[in-house]
Amino acid sequence: MSVEQFDAIIIGAGFGGMGVAIQLKQLGLENVAILDREDDVGGTWHVNRYPGLTVDVPSTTYSYRFEPNPYWSRLFPPGHELKRYATHVADKYDLRRSMRFNTTVEGAQWDEDARLWRVNIAGGETLSAQFLVAATGFLCQPRMPDIPGIDSFEGRVLHAAQWQDGDSVEGRRAAIVGTGSTGVQLIPELAKVADELTVYQRTPTWVLPKFDFGFPSVVQRLFAKRPRSQRILRWFTDNGMDVMMLVAMWKYRYFKIVNWSAMNSSKFNQFIWIRDRELRRKLTPDYDYGCKRPTVSNTYYRAFSRRHVHLETEGIDRVEPDGIVTRDGRKRLVDTLVLATGFDVWESNLPAIEVIGRDGRNLGKWWRDNRFQAYEGLSVPGFPNFLTSASPYAWVGLSWFNTVEYQMRHIERLIGELQRRDATVFEVTEAANTRFLEQMDELLEDSVFRLGQCTGSRSYWFNHSGDAPLFRPTSARRAMKEQERFPLSDYELA
Repeated sequence: MSVEQFDAIIIGAGFGGMGVAIQLKQLGLENVAILDREDDVGGTWHVNRYPGLTVDVPSTTYSYRFEPNPYWSRLFPPGHELKRYATHVADKYDLRRSMRFNTTVEGAQWDEDARLWRVNIAGGETLSAQFLVAATGFLCQPRMPDIPGIDSFEGRVLHAAQWQDGDSVEGRRAAIVGTGSTGVQLIPELAKVADELTVYQRTPTWVLPKFDFGFPSVVQRLFAKRPRSQRILRWFTDNGMDVMMLVAMWKYRYFKIVNWSAMNSSKFNQFIWIRDRELRRKLTPDYDYGCKRPTVSNTYYRAFSRRHVHLETEGIDRVEPDGIVTRDGRKRLVDTLVLATGFDVWESNLPAIEVIGRDGRNLGKWWRDNRFQAYEGLSVPGFPNFLTSASPYAWVGLSWFNTVEYQMRHIERLIGELQRRDATVFEVTEAANTRFLEQMDELLEDSVFRLGQCTGSRSYWFNHSGDAPLFRPTSARRAMKEQERFPLSDYELA
């Protein structure tokens, strides 16, 4: 039985996978397969459709630099515009002919003799490729809460990450579990239509005011006709976001006042909408700003001023067929349960599939036994011709596009060198990987993760060992520059 062979297989048709595909095609690798388990392009922006979904990073920054979109409706546009942008990119760069949807990858193994990757597809098919790229993103495996009795609930259960167009809580006695970034967006929308809404909060979050404004059609036409005007606005949003994250998270040792100011801004945002001092206390975190993903909203705190919206902080003891019982024994009748419980980053997503490298090394097991690590947030020793975009120390800045584009630069330089030497296999050296990990550890010593009070944050940015290896603790600008000068000798090429 013949096995279909490609220059490269990319797992994931979101913005990360598309960015890699565009870069590989610019390098002359046209025979590329982009595999995705969903039925269309866009990744998280295709899957997520819950009410209130918006990007929480300015749209001018949350987009490819090489493919600006002049038609955003506002600075923080709704989710369907990100989906439309993904469709535009796929069509413009002729990526759809390489995409295979409704295709679930079960695992991949490096074939040392053939010097190829064998990729196993659900249903029994096997594909092979010279290069394998995992572009599954960090937020692709929805987390289901481990609450006693949840399977006995006789009402409707809606997960934010699996929301369908017809789902609604209109006229219902609804409860929502989760007050992270998804909950902050979803709760105000549910409060508009539910007869009664109870918010079960385990950990409060810092919510800053949202400086948002619309782009009228005349501005959109200006951006389209004069792209430089949009680039000027992008310069401000890029640098503003980069500086904010650098000083609030990575240089916390020297700029604690920035975190203090952000926390007080959140408290002022509370005070504007909530007069009940006890309610404000319950909504105020006991950890430092920056320990958990920052959120912005002008409607979240306002939702709790509605009489039919209740905040519950006692903790859930169990779910019964017709309601929820808290740890102090009180029961609230509920007919619709909404789960805004986020994603499982560490157990089922790093990596999202089983990857077996040289000498049978299992990537997931190796990471758990030897700490999470990846050279330049992309490659791992023992895994030839393999790149993983959602990996330890990959995420730089708050915009995912920062990560995608610095990795595209790395790929351009690495694969370009491979082609110039007429080689077929690359693998990062153990020494280079160790050096990079030590650099990341050293940089984190100044961060809010190491010096701040993060104990009560329950942030998915921390793994079970207490490490926070998702982020590259530098500015996005520095990450871009470093791709132009990393030593090519850090890779063995053959």
